[in-house]
Amino acid sequence: MSEIRNYTLNFGPQHPAAHGVLRLVLEMDGETIQKADPHIGLLHRGTEKLAESKPFNQSIGYMDRLDYVSMMCNEHAYVLAIEKLLGIAPPERAQYVRVMFDEITRILNHLMWLGAHALDIGAMSVFLLAFKEREELMDLYEAVSGTRMHATYYRPGGVYRDLPDSMPKYQYSKYRSNKEVDRLNQARSGTMLDFIKDFTEHFPGNIDDYETLLTDNRIWKQRTVNIGVVSPERAMQLGFSGPMLRGSGVEWDLRKKQPYEVYDRMDFDIPVGVHGDCYDRYLVRIEEMRQSNRIIRQCADWLSTNPGPVMIDDRKVRPPSRERMKDDMESLIHHFKFFTEGYEVPEGEAYAAVEAPKGEFGIYLVSDGANKPYRLKCRAPGFAHLAALEEMCTGHMLADVVAVIGTQDIVFGEIDR
Repeated sequence: MSEIRNYTLNFGPQHPAAHGVLRLVLEMDGETIQKADPHIGLLHRGTEKLAESKPFNQSIGYMDRLDYVSMMCNEHAYVLAIEKLLGIAPPERAQYVRVMFDEITRILNHLMWLGAHALDIGAMSVFLLAFKEREELMDLYEAVSGTRMHATYYRPGGVYRDLPDSMPKYQYSKYRSNKEVDRLNQARSGTMLDFIKDFTEHFPGNIDDYETLLTDNRIWKQRTVNIGVVSPERAMQLGFSGPMLRGSGVEWDLRKKQPYEVYDRMDFDIPVGVHGDCYDRYLVRIEEMRQSNRIIRQCADWLSTNPGPVMIDDRKVRPPSRERMKDDMESLIHHFKFFTEGYEVPEGEAYAAVEAPKGEFGIYLVSDGANKPYRLKCRAPGFAHLAALEEMCTGHMLADVVAVIGTQDIVFGEIDR
C-alpha cells in the first residue's frame, strides 16, 4: 500500500449559492479532514455602509439582495425596524399579506435548499421537481411586485399594493399543446387568492413525492445520518438559529416565542430534530414546508373575506397615488420629494428580527433624526452557521463537506454583506 499523504487543498465551488464566493481551505490526512478554514470576502458589497448613504425607503431593495433566496423576509426585518422607530403599525390586512408572503418565501427557500442539497449529494430528480413548484410561487412574486426575485414589496406602513384580482396566464404556443396550456391555466382563471388556495391543496402531495425519493433512500441516509452532528448545548453556544438550531432539538422559533405581525393568530407547529445531524435538519425543513403551507392557507382564507387598506394613511410614509400625482401639483412635488429625499425618522435605535427561512434575521438600526440611517447592522443567520463549518467537518471524509455545506443552507449575500 502506498502511504497516506497529507494535503492542503482549495475546495469548491460546490453549492449553487457558493458559486466562487467561498474559498474553503481543507487540511487533509488522506481523505479525512483535520481542518477546514472558510475564507469569505469574495462577494463584499458593503450593504450596511451603502444603506447609511441612502434615504430609508431607498434601501428596501438592498435587503432583497442579501439572502437572495428569501427576499421578502429580509425586507420584512428592515421595514419592521423602521416602523419601530416611527412608532407606526401597518393595517391588519397588510399584516396578513406580509405573513402569507413570508411563508411563501420560506417554501421558496426550502425548495431551493432541497433541490441544491440533493443535487450536491447526487440526486438529480428532486432538483427538477422542486423547481417546478418554485416556478408557481415565483409567479406570485411577479404578480404583486412586477419582478420575480427582488420584489421591494414591503414598505414602512404596509405593502406596495393589494393583491391583484387575476393571475398572468400561459399563452398558446408551438411548444405546448393547447390542451396542456388550458390545463395549466385552469388554476389561474380566478383571483390570486384562488390560485394560492389551489397551490396549498396540491403542495402537500408534492412534498410526499420529495420524501418518497429521499427520506428512506439508502444512499441519502448513508450520506446524511450522523454527519455534522451538533449537540443542543453546542448549537446554542455557536449562535445557531432556525432549522440548524431546531434540528439539534432546541424548540426556538421567533414566530412562536416573540410573535410579530399576526403570527400569534396562526395555528402551526414547530418541528424539532433529535440527533442534530444532517438527516434531522433535512426532516425539520421538510416538515417546515408543510407547516408554512398551513399558514398560507389560513392567511388566504382570512384575506378572501376581509377587504381593507394595505397601507397606512400617513402622508409622511405613503407616497401619493398615481392618479393624484397626475392631477395635482402639490402631490407631484410630494411624490418627487418622497422618492428623492425620503422622510426623517425620529432619533433612536431599534432592533427587529424575523424568523427567516435560514434562522433569525435581524436589523439593528440607529437613527440620528436625519432622512438616512446613522448606522445599520444586519444579523445574518448564515454567518454563525458558516463559522461552525470547521467544527462540523473535522474528522469526516472529503465527500461529507458537501453534505455539511448543503445542510447549512448557506447563501453568501447575507454572510459577506
